Amino acid sequence: MTERAEDREGSLTTATAALGLEALISRAARAGKGPAPVDRWNPAFCGDLDMEIRQDGTWFYQGTPIGRMPLVQLFSSVLRKDEDGRTYLVTPVERVGIRVVDAPFIAVEMDVCGTGDGQVITFRTNVGDVVEAGPEHPLRFVDEEATGGLKPYVLVRGRLEALLARPVMYELVEHGEEIEVGGRRMFAVRSKGAVYPIMPAEKLQRLSA
Repeated sequence: MTERAEDREGSLTTATAALGLEALISRAARAGKGPAPVDRWNPAFCGDLDMEIRQDGTWFYQGTPIGRMPLVQLFSSVLRKDEDGRTYLVTPVERVGIRVVDAPFIAVEMDVCGTGDGQVITFRTNVGDVVEAGPEHPLRFVDEEATGGLKPYVLVRGRLEALLARPVMYELVEHGEEIEVGGRRMFAVRSKGAVYPIMPAEKLQRLSA
């Protein structure tokens, strides 16, 4: 069977081997103009790239940081996390795996408006996404058993989350309140009518003592 010219020309893995990062940028740019509908694409898996997103949100290619923010934003626009738990760069004709140490994005800024059930918490990520926490972009909090700390995440799109940077986490906690959830007093935050428990109220009292 004759290989289609656009498939041959557009292969991320082939282009990367032959021309390096610039070819990868070119292919991603054609797929990533505007909101890329990556959830509707079902291309074949074409292997893994030596690309990694570190815990602090820094992107690396072949062990070297990608210092140009427009490139990071470009790649983030064609990013997708699948049911297998892996994260991929996706175009209409291919899907290539990359490594993500924690979350692919970092929430670096937040804003709060309103009070009570009308309160809305808005986050901005390190790649420029702006999301309002709520039913479509829920918050979740994960206990770190090793450190006794807490890691908060907000869903950005698809299965992709942003880890809240530490200063943002501290700011978020300042807007917490004790709310009864499922018959138990919880320290929680509200946004767009949803309640997100952070920890049991008695645990907070112990930590604050």
